[in-house]
Amino acid sequence: MPGIDESRTFIPVRIAVLTVSDTRDLSEDRSGQTLVDRLKDAGHLLADRQIVKDEIPAIQALLKDWIANEEVDVVISTGGTGVTGRDVTPEAFTALYEKEIPGFGELFRMLSYQKIGTSTIQSRATAGVAGGTYLFALPGSTGAVKDAWDDILVHQLDYRFMPCNFVELFPRLQEHLKRSKS
Repeated sequence: MPGIDESRTFIPVRIAVLTVSDTRDLSEDRSGQTLVDRLKDAGHLLADRQIVKDEIPAIQALLKDWIANEEVDVVISTGGTGVTGRDVTPEAFTALYEKEIPGFGELFRMLSYQKIGTSTIQSRATAGVAGGTYLFALPGSTGAVKDAWDDILVHQLDYRFMPCNFVELFPRLQEHLKRSKS
């Protein structure tokens, strides 16, 4: 049965929060604030928080900075995952992935389906790894952020969660670089 192994020590993860929006500022960013509150309540560290416009170059420039920053382990974004013309977050993220984590989007939509039915098909939530950094792109609604954090990320970003979690894989995320140097 999955759950927390109390014999393991909690390891705080350094998380950057990105809101993708043409219209929001920090005072109006409820989804971003929800992520910040939840990650801190879980014992993690807020590495940075930014808002960028729905533009691939702007999103990727910030992602590249965070991926290169050793003080950022995880990036979680909110917004821009729909199907309208301005929704470009998945395109910005997937172009940077070294490895995609397709199960994240699949699981998110399965969980979301239980709450909003077939409307979940409009979400293009995605996840992957780049430069040893986990990247998660969530929809912009506060409900979607709560669902992704409460039902997936709070567990996978907790080293104590068994049978496995993303945190225990950090040391191995860049193994391919060591092999290519040999």
